[in-house]
Amino acid sequence: MSDTPVGSTILRPARPNHDEGLAFARYLDEAAEGFFGVLLGRNAHDIIATAFVEPNHSLSHEHVTFAERDGVIVGGYSAFSGRRHLAFSDAPLERAAGRSALRMKTMRLLFAPLWRILENVAEDEFYLQAIAVDPECRGLGIGSLLMEDIERCARASGAARMCLHVAVKNDTARRLYVRRGMVEESEWPSPRFIPSVFVHMSKDL
Repeated sequence: MSDTPVGSTILRPARPNHDEGLAFARYLDEAAEGFFGVLLGRNAHDIIATAFVEPNHSLSHEHVTFAERDGVIVGGYSAFSGRRHLAFSDAPLERAAGRSALRMKTMRLLFAPLWRILENVAEDEFYLQAIAVDPECRGLGIGSLLMEDIERCARASGAARMCLHVAVKNDTARRLYVRRGMVEESEWPSPRFIPSVFVHMSKDL
């Protein structure tokens, strides 16, 4: 995608460098409610930024679009098709993790049910992994612009539907997704047993 101007905001593909990887890591961890910090430890942002420059995995720059205002990154998203997801490898993140790779594997085992849910992307789906906007730029329509671009990419990929997971307590994001026509399908874990953490939402394309 070429740089796309929308008012005073520019949407553009991420560049494969460490600084942009750090920006992505910040948005990713915010969208995931700190999950990646728990998974990878105190060096999580640096690990993600290191893996970010490599292709063919879920945290690659290939799937990231940033929003800029006056040359400054103010938001972004990461999304990919289920077909792309089938070819992903954990190797880039494991290499970037280095000595933290053992921690990552241990945490994946501890959070295995959650990990399976987050990694379960059907071949005909387009998965929104993360979306975030800087606090000082919220309310300017940037989130809606990013969502429009995500839907455009989803349709271009040939996916039958778009889906995502959002934190139960993130009411602002949930309202945005509902306004975009997304439907809340299920919660994890089931609220019948313990308080839910994530809501799975989807939209037919």
